Amino acid sequence: MNQQTIVTLDLEGVLVPEIWIAFAEKTGIEKLKLTTRDIPDYDELMAGRLAILAENSLKLADIQEVIGTLAPLEGARAFLDELRTITQVVILSDTFEEFAGPLMRQLAWPAILCHQLEISGEGRVVNYRLRQPDQKCCAVAAFRGLNYKVIAAGDSYNDTTMLGEADIGFLFRAPDGVKEEFPQFTSAEEYGELMSLIRGEMGA
Repeated sequence: MNQQTIVTLDLEGVLVPEIWIAFAEKTGIEKLKLTTRDIPDYDELMAGRLAILAENSLKLADIQEVIGTLAPLEGARAFLDELRTITQVVILSDTFEEFAGPLMRQLAWPAILCHQLEISGEGRVVNYRLRQPDQKCCAVAAFRGLNYKVIAAGDSYNDTTMLGEADIGFLFRAPDGVKEEFPQFTSAEEYGELMSLIRGEMGA
């Protein structure tokens, strides 16, 4: 009997646009364009974002307004729909519940594990709560502990521990720096290519 599989996917840059980059383009604040593709330390990255929001009196509603204009990347919904017909899929993301809803709706509500924001009574983002440190890697380890074969795909530094913990990990549309630093992970650029890699690992 073949071992059951589960696929874990990053969200931003893999299925949907980078939320903070879209917000940076709307506000004109260049430093908000920095993501986990640029800064491996997530706490350092978020501390910088929170400081910028405070300095510019930007609220959660301002970010959610931009998120409401975003759509999944071209081909992402079809890829996800096909993938869910052959295996279980869970999105592991370092985004926040307060951001994810509109995008999850457009992806037909896949399962997602992410974090939470702390919001003041005035609607300001004052802090963030990690569900747990290195939650992507921990989730993969837990799935493997449930006797799943885990296939993972992501694009950023914060995905690499997830890819390493998985039975097989793929980079998807990763920047050159990440691909060069982590050559042990096969890299794909198109959804069809990634689907073929996943199917190959599943024997499907």
